Amino acid sequence: MTTTVTTLQTIAAQVRRDIIRMVNLSGSGHPGGSLGNADVLTALYFHALQQSPATWRLDGRGHDMFFLSIGHVSPVFYSVLARAGYIDVKALNTFRRYGSPLQGHPSSEWKVPGVHVATGSLGQGLSVACGAALAKKMNHDPHLVYALLGDGEAEEGQIWEATMFAAARKIDNLIAVVDWNGQQIDGPVSKVLNTGDLREKWQAFGWETFVMQGNDMPDAVRILGLAKAASGNGRPVIILSKTEMGFGVDFMQGTHEWHGKALNNEQAAKALAQLPETALGDF
Repeated sequence: MTTTVTTLQTIAAQVRRDIIRMVNLSGSGHPGGSLGNADVLTALYFHALQQSPATWRLDGRGHDMFFLSIGHVSPVFYSVLARAGYIDVKALNTFRRYGSPLQGHPSSEWKVPGVHVATGSLGQGLSVACGAALAKKMNHDPHLVYALLGDGEAEEGQIWEATMFAAARKIDNLIAVVDWNGQQIDGPVSKVLNTGDLREKWQAFGWETFVMQGNDMPDAVRILGLAKAASGNGRPVIILSKTEMGFGVDFMQGTHEWHGKALNNEQAAKALAQLPETALGDF
């Protein structure tokens, strides 16, 4: 699917409104990272990803696959899936409710279109993506596998095991994106467990590495294009996406405090006032 940058920006604006309303209505959720990743997920699903609701399969055959390793930012994932036509937009009303398919972390048990596996146990998504990408090679499927990780998640040892494995096995149909916002649940990543310069690290592990301004739609589109062009050359690809947690809402930006905190009605109204209404309309 290919869409103009202006249209992508409009969709991302609506996705941010959806995130605020979903978390407010449910009284729980993770709005900070979701807001920060609205541009990246919008660019992926409405521009880069070779996948559609009509062609999507649980086993991923015949289309690109996406894995949300940081499953706690499910609000942005569900909103993008809804706006792209995978699920009913009205279903966003049920986010985190008992019995709803749209649980706090994506679950394959509910057979939500777009969700291949349950995710959110941090550190595991890149390993799953490696397996899916290898399966595509074995099946002679030319499509790509994408995964979205977190920089706090990069403190998990399993991430680096998978990173070594992908380079050693030349899994060059894999594109990982790291949400490089410098924040995690307990504070700045630099203070919790400093991961240092992630660009130097992934380059040292043998990955083709790009840095993207993840809250700038033109740059997101550009870097995703470069990453796709770099695939198939014997090396896995990583995009380090520089984002700001809570992007788009001034009192939520740049702090870990909104990692997993719901907005009350007054805060939600204040946030929505800062986010432009779109022709897509609220759910």
